[in-house]
Amino acid sequence: MNRYSYLTAAAIGLAIACASAQADMKDPIPDSLSLGGITLYGTVDIGYAYQSHGVPLSSQYVGGLEYQAFTTTRNFAGSVSTVAESGLEQSKVGLRIAQDITDQLSLVARLETGFNPLSGQLTDACASLVTNSGKPQGQQTANADSSRCGQPFNSVLFGGLSSKQFGTLTIGRQNSLQLDQLVLADPQYLSYAFSFLGYSGFNGGAGSTEAARWDNSVKYVYQNGPMHVAGMYSTGGQDIGFLGKAYGANVGITYSGLSVDAVYQNEKGAVNLRSSFDNAANPTPTPGLAAYLSNDTSYNVMARYTFELNNATKDKLTVFAGYSHIEKAHGDYSPGVEAEGNYPIDIGININNTAEYNMEWVGVRYVVMTNWNLSAAYYHVTQNSWTIGVGPTGNNNIGCSAAGLLCAGDFNEASVVVDYVFNKHYDLYGGVNYSNVTDGLASGFVGTTVGTSGSENQTTVMFGGRVKF
Repeated sequence: MNRYSYLTAAAIGLAIACASAQADMKDPIPDSLSLGGITLYGTVDIGYAYQSHGVPLSSQYVGGLEYQAFTTTRNFAGSVSTVAESGLEQSKVGLRIAQDITDQLSLVARLETGFNPLSGQLTDACASLVTNSGKPQGQQTANADSSRCGQPFNSVLFGGLSSKQFGTLTIGRQNSLQLDQLVLADPQYLSYAFSFLGYSGFNGGAGSTEAARWDNSVKYVYQNGPMHVAGMYSTGGQDIGFLGKAYGANVGITYSGLSVDAVYQNEKGAVNLRSSFDNAANPTPTPGLAAYLSNDTSYNVMARYTFELNNATKDKLTVFAGYSHIEKAHGDYSPGVEAEGNYPIDIGININNTAEYNMEWVGVRYVVMTNWNLSAAYYHVTQNSWTIGVGPTGNNNIGCSAAGLLCAGDFNEASVVVDYVFNKHYDLYGGVNYSNVTDGLASGFVGTTVGTSGSENQTTVMFGGRVKF
């Protein structure tokens, strides 16, 4: 019996186990762990994964594995079969505060951090890059950039006021408006193992994953009937995802099963960390993690529509679709720059001609009798050919022929997931994800050309379970 036969048998066994266990499943966890307006919540998500091409598990990196070809270090060293974590959702713990001050006004706050349940460490993508510095291609563990870089609260930390009449105003470290809407518009609900939108913060950060969460930010959200609007601003600063100012806006409508949103984001001096190979003579973090800065702009439209299929069993079918246009232009350099988590960085290149990305996604989610969740999604990204200069301000216009990663290319991903929900606290899932990169986006993988042609692909099969409280 081959590996895929075992995985098929495991999937059948999972379905049988879910069906037989439902009647006897006990739920000792209270519906809410709340006291005086403060609610403790969290998720532990663990499982087992097989990848046709991949890299060994990391105890520091987001999700532990590199789940898609688009965001890897071009480090594939063969197949991977391993315990895994956070396949559907980032394992996390947090507090949510909602305390009435008057009949119309409430104090609100939230603090949350993501962790690796297999190692007990806080998620620290920057540390995963440091750990792999100096290791040659094919010998690294999972690593890449992220806005989660070991901060005590690497998810969010904010507080503010909420008025039933005038909306909600919050200040602190918060998800970008784009990331907020992707949570609602992604058919795979920002899963790490099965969604490009979830595993990579590239879209949520308007082209730079460190900018998916905004420190030093003010966010305002207002809803009136079916319409809602939101605005967000950050002063930027050292040691966070972007050095300069950032702002965004969201306008949307939710009516009779239909939800449509348009989001705009602009970030100045966004930090982009780059994986490096065989750099033993110049180790990190001295002089710093390889990086470049960019001014990012994104325009986004996303929608979903829910069909009520059976009132007796509460079956629902939701259709999702979205489009993003992202531009990454030259970002001004400031000496002594540090990334999230206070990691020093070394600006070795800069953008000369703007990099542009167009992204589309579609998918469906079918909820059967509130227990079975069946989801399928397709994601597509195109990159233009762009040029760079050497150093923080160089204008060399190095392009496709000299640096294949700058060539035009495509990314495609398709995934299918089955999730059985016992109750609000326990579920088991299994799914498969296939991703493929071509031309410029495939450059650097073993066996590809400098970037004008070639491809690489990855298949991930993962089974797991979640406990939520």
